[in-house]
Amino acid sequence: MNPPSDIRYSLLDLCPIAQGSTAAEAFRNSRDLIQQAERWGYHRYWVAEHHNIPGVASSATAVVIGHLAAATTRIRVGSGGIMLPNHAPLVIAEQFGTLESLFPGRIDLGLGRAPGGDPLTARALRRNLGSNGDTFPQDVRELLGYFAPAQGAAPRAIPGTGLHVPLYLLGSSTFSAELAAQMGLPFAFASHFAPDYLETALRIYRERFQPSPALDRPYVIVGVNVVAAATDAAARRLFTTLQQLFLNLIRGHPREMPAPVETMEGRWNTMEEAQVLRMTRISAVGGPDTVRVQLRTLLQQTEADELMATAPIFDHADRLRSYELLATEGRP
Repeated sequence: MNPPSDIRYSLLDLCPIAQGSTAAEAFRNSRDLIQQAERWGYHRYWVAEHHNIPGVASSATAVVIGHLAAATTRIRVGSGGIMLPNHAPLVIAEQFGTLESLFPGRIDLGLGRAPGGDPLTARALRRNLGSNGDTFPQDVRELLGYFAPAQGAAPRAIPGTGLHVPLYLLGSSTFSAELAAQMGLPFAFASHFAPDYLETALRIYRERFQPSPALDRPYVIVGVNVVAAATDAAARRLFTTLQQLFLNLIRGHPREMPAPVETMEGRWNTMEEAQVLRMTRISAVGGPDTVRVQLRTLLQQTEADELMATAPIFDHADRLRSYELLATEGRP
């Protein structure tokens, strides 16, 4: 079975800070990348909220979205995602109401349930410190209410009230899949770093989906690491940057984005290698022909409506070339 020809391709960016570089340079690179992505025909460009990670500059996510949207004219720009437990829903409604007012018809609001950082950082963010239990479903509903037409004396998001800002639920387990199905919202699975529940979550989402004013049928976005280069060998070398990033994470020492190496042999033990390979198994790595075959297989397995590619590649020119190859030669 061949994948449908109307599959959308999009980009996920963490504004990576390379070793020896700065956040300012990361933002300049992301601005350059989104401008090229728009020219290459990508559908949307999302940035993700993370905190206290030396190699990630996109912590002030709404600010970064505004910077990137201002540099483009057509491509959709949004969050992949905003970690809602860190924020009051009204504040997020105001931020994204502001973005939608500035860039009408181009803003997406993807929402995540994790804090996007370690427990000490979550405490420093000072959101729901005394709360018991998971308030994510209630927070999503409250947030949706702020975009609805104003009613009574309830607080309003200004700007925000009455604006159409599409919501997407993000997740790496079955929890957000069930909630997205119940609320009739699009669902994006973070298979690019947590693939274990991909098949189960998509099945639950599709089987339990209830149509809503936002969506009449399930809509699935699947995250995938894509590293494309002129040859398979060149791409595998570039991919060692991501492998080192994950290795540093599982060791509890996140760092700036490292340069690629010729081989990972001797850099990890057997258990670490197995864990990194498991976390990165939803990846397409190689020359254009190889990437095309790998993505075709992923689409056949998931029947995704959209693939969201991410490419933590050390050299900016190599990252641009990878996304260009995906856009021009690597798509199924």
